[in-house]
Parts: sequence; structure tokens; C-alpha cells
Amino acid sequence: MNRDSLLTQIGWFGLALLLALVLTVIVALPAGAPPLETIYVLFHGGLGSLSKIGRVLAGWVPLTLCSVGLLVPFTARLWNIGVEGQVIMGAIFCTAALRPFEDGGGAGLIVLALGASMLGGALWALLAGLLRVFGRVHEIFSGLGLNFVALGVTLWLIFGPWKRPGVASMSGTQPLDVSLWLPRLGTLSVSWVGLALACAAVLLVYILLHRSKWGLKMRAVGENPKAATLFALGPRRRLLQSFLFCGALAGLAGAAQVLGVYHRLLPNISSGYGYTALMVGMMASFRLPLVPFICLFFAILNVGSIQLPLQLGLDSSLSGVIQGVMVLSLFIVQGLRLWLRQKKEAD
Repeated sequence: MNRDSLLTQIGWFGLALLLALVLTVIVALPAGAPPLETIYVLFHGGLGSLSKIGRVLAGWVPLTLCSVGLLVPFTARLWNIGVEGQVIMGAIFCTAALRPFEDGGGAGLIVLALGASMLGGALWALLAGLLRVFGRVHEIFSGLGLNFVALGVTLWLIFGPWKRPGVASMSGTQPLDVSLWLPRLGTLSVSWVGLALACAAVLLVYILLHRSKWGLKMRAVGENPKAATLFALGPRRRLLQSFLFCGALAGLAGAAQVLGVYHRLLPNISSGYGYTALMVGMMASFRLPLVPFICLFFAILNVGSIQLPLQLGLDSSLSGVIQGVMVLSLFIVQGLRLWLRQKKEAD
């Protein structure tokens, strides 16, 4: 990218931020919230201390795992809406692998749990892939349906076979032994293992999509499945592989929630990261270099939103509105840019 192109990109991004600020003012005023102070509280609430930064990074790990995983099926022009359910199923398989070891264990059990979570997420994604490839069921509909099924299975386990002794509540299953927790980064509430896994996932996806024949063939399948069939690229196999890979990373995100954050299986174990990852991917236009930074931005807003009711007396859901406004602003600017380009080419 040359210097003029870089400046153009920065200019358009600056325009998107300006539009986002204007729309945020419009949204915040009816709620009685001072717009600039609201934004300050959000970001200070996420970056104001080391402990808050630790919580931000703890949220960044599963969100990044889901977001970079989604790039693989999108390369094949597939919308893996079921990533939310794959996170949940990864958490279920992770918990199931550790239940026989209530007295704890060593690093080997943690590795076992991580592998089980990847298997659970991959199998759940494969189910959506099989419905898409052989049943001609669009992945959006199958993914949404499987999300609800995964949530139902979680609730059944928590209130049924895995309920705590004498207790069946939304507080989740019996907490894991401390020896089965992911080791933390110093005094921060984030695990260095989780950070390493997220960074490794970013690197792996980059290599697969941009530095391998596998990624080249996946792009060919996404661009023209019929031509891919003629050239014996195995489009059905590639589509299923993309679902498996994305599901494995989503399942790993579920394990990060169980082993590194909550240390038990909860009804809301996914924290909505699967759906947020879809928004991250769209905001980044599915370009890998932007994904980790946008994930960090959303993680800051999620942690900072806790301060809204404490400092300004506002509902924390306002941060979700601001997230949506910023994504909408970027789409508006991208649409304007595309319209101007098409108009210039027509002239």
C-alpha cells in the first residue's frame, strides 16, 4: 500500500469516527447521558487500571478466537452464524472432560480439556456443514437453530445431570479445582495460556489463508464453486473443512471461558462472543490484520460498560448501542466510498 492510499484509508476511517461521534450524541441525548462523558467513562472503565486491562484481555481472548475462526468459512463464502453454539458446545465438552477429575490434576488434564473443547466445537460446526452441503439447508438457519439447541443442552446439564449437590440454579455447575484453572499472567485476571492460544490462532489463520495452497483453494471454492468442481478442488470437502476449523477455534474459546474466567459451566458461558465476532468480522471487512484490534476495542467497551450504571446511572446496555452505532457508521462510510468510486468509473 503506497503512501497516498494509506492516507486515503486513514481519511475515510476518520470520517467514520466523526460520523460515529455524531450518531452517538444523537443516541445518548434522549437517555439523558452526556455523550462525551459517556465515551470517556466507557474507555476509562476498560483501561483505567491494571486489573481492568486484565479483564479486557480476558474478554479479548475468546472474542479473537471466534473472530479469526470466522474468516475461514467466509473465505469460502459461508456465514457460520452457529459460532455461538460452537462456543457453548466447546465449553460443555471441556467440562465433561474434567468432571471425572474433581480432585484436580496437572497440566495434562488441562491439555485434555482444551482438546475436548476443540472437538466439541468442531463436531457442532460439522453438523451445520453437513446440513449445508448435503441437506441444502442454509448455514444461517441451521446455525441459529443449533445455537438454541446448544443453549438448551447447557441448561439441561446444569439443572439435571451436572447440577451441584443439593443445588440446581443459574450459578452453574460445581466449580473446578484450582489446579485445573489456566495459569494467570501475574496478578491480572487473564491467563497467559489464553493469550498465547489467541495469538497462535491469528498466526495460524494468516498462514493458512495467505501462505498455503489450502487457503488458495479455499478462496477458489468461495469465488466459483462450479469451476472448483471442474478443476477437482473438492468444494464439498473444503466447505466442511472450513466449518471444522472455525468450530474448533470457537470451542477453544469456550474452554477459555471455563478454564480461565468462570471455572465452571454457566448458562451464559459464551457471553455472546459468537454473535459479537460476526460484528467484528463485518466491521473489519473480514481482513485479518484489523480483527485483533477491533476485538480489543469491543472488549474495552464490554468491560467499561460496567461503569455506566455506577458513575452515570445509565444502563450498561448503552455500550451495545454505541457498538452498533460505530459499526453502522463504518458501513455508511464504506457505502459512500463505493458509490463515489462507481460514479467516478461511470464518468
